[in-house]
Amino acid sequence: MRPADTSDLWWRTAVIYCLDVETFQDSDGDGIGDLEGIATRIDYLADMGVTCLWLMPFQPTRDLDDGYDITDFYGVDRRLGDIGHVVELLRIAHGRGLRVIIDLVVNHTSDRHPWFVSARRSRTSRYRDYYVWRDSPPRVQQATVFPGEESSVWEKDEKSGQYYLHSFYRHQPDLNLANSEVRAEIARILGFWTELGVDGFRIDAVPFLIENEGAPKTADPHDFLRELRRFVTRRRGEAALLGEVNLPHKAQLDFFGKKGTELDLQFDFATMQACFLSFVRHDAAPLAKALRTRPVIDVRQGWAMFLRNHDELTLDQLSEDERQEVFEALSPDEEQRVYGRGIVRRLAPMLQGDPRRLRMAYSLMFALPGTPALFYGEEIGMGEVPGWGDRMAVRPPMQWRPEKNGGFSTASRSRVPTALAESGYGPDRVNVHDQQRDPDSLLSFIKTLISRYREAPEIAWGALTVLDVEDSTVLAHTLSAEGATFLALHNFSDIPRRIELSTRDIGGEQLLDLLGSAAAIAAERGTFEIDLDPYGFRWCRVTPE
Repeated sequence: MRPADTSDLWWRTAVIYCLDVETFQDSDGDGIGDLEGIATRIDYLADMGVTCLWLMPFQPTRDLDDGYDITDFYGVDRRLGDIGHVVELLRIAHGRGLRVIIDLVVNHTSDRHPWFVSARRSRTSRYRDYYVWRDSPPRVQQATVFPGEESSVWEKDEKSGQYYLHSFYRHQPDLNLANSEVRAEIARILGFWTELGVDGFRIDAVPFLIENEGAPKTADPHDFLRELRRFVTRRRGEAALLGEVNLPHKAQLDFFGKKGTELDLQFDFATMQACFLSFVRHDAAPLAKALRTRPVIDVRQGWAMFLRNHDELTLDQLSEDERQEVFEALSPDEEQRVYGRGIVRRLAPMLQGDPRRLRMAYSLMFALPGTPALFYGEEIGMGEVPGWGDRMAVRPPMQWRPEKNGGFSTASRSRVPTALAESGYGPDRVNVHDQQRDPDSLLSFIKTLISRYREAPEIAWGALTVLDVEDSTVLAHTLSAEGATFLALHNFSDIPRRIELSTRDIGGEQLLDLLGSAAAIAAERGTFEIDLDPYGFRWCRVTPE
């Protein structure tokens, strides 16, 4: 049941769209996307039905980690624009009904950040304790985030003779969050961007903020997240905190806190990984299990549902055998795998461009309980850049038109630093211009999903029930709230299926089709018989006879 006042819970019914400023739209022809370019595409996002824009880092950077190695938390990379462009983008987005959230990357800085430059210059620097130093690495170290790229999380600084902690790359020294001055700096960063009008933050790598050697040494390490929550609430009451917490469901509960005292939203990595195991097995059982065991959370907290994001498709919560099963089906080439746990491919190529499977997958994402999050280009079925490896393979320029550079930039091809997708997924085959004019395109389908999602509030607010069906290739679930019940059926197999459901299980005598123009289905003798095409799906509203 949703609370009476939901004005500050706008994120529960949001549709999030994540993009990389560098690769979305170039406005000045220099080959690099920019904030002004995004502003010209706000109408496109609003027309699609997006209600929340998530901007990946746009601050000054060495660009050794696609912007996540920040050198100034208060600035804008000169290639992408300036503070004025940020304010203008916020004004335009808000005027079209879009909220805007940005990445908050405060686990580490770039090694060129002025704090670290000063810290490594002298052991007496006031910024020395902004980072984590040791005379020698501990015998037992935490595992590296990027196996094969870093052999240790400790790097020796030759000038000072001490080692500094870097949970990620060596050029990204960890901040010492045990230092109250560092926490005060982070509060100022939050205050700065909320004062400009930012509507929230996607917090990067949340567990590393409270669980490594640089975490606050307090009785409860979650005190730091509660500090952030209290500060943001004081400054901008409706601001949302969306956390990247790639942990099993039960462990994620700690990061919500009690009664909304920490994160508002968390990405549901466990359910996402179960989706892919179900995709490759053509069996809904792994996903059904994940949903049945997902903890019930407070109505003022939420899950964010996604299939692909800006990083590798991580499979670290699957068993070794399950992970290999997904690898063999979706990334047969070793170059498509990274860190022993992930796949650097986009969804459309992984599903072999099969429009039936793609539509079923996105129907599933929007029908599952949680805030849907799209990565730019997903709505048109963009592909990755073969051979690029690492995470950059899934971040090619947005494909707007069937022309040079995909309409992303008027620059010469040599000036666009990121390669375009190929192998049947290039802009000549996959682009916004053509799909906007095709009522049967993936883009048109995504727009329909978003529209129906927003017309069925029980999806966002309803209590989940995974129904028992005899055929494990089909997932059937309901979401019920305030007397309304939504029913979704998804066939994971390439064979037509007929499903029987009892009126007793779903609480109604008639099913109204929400996605198309199919006739209503009436129960006969207390049973519904529903036919599903190969990879077919149905969205229905349950009603009395």
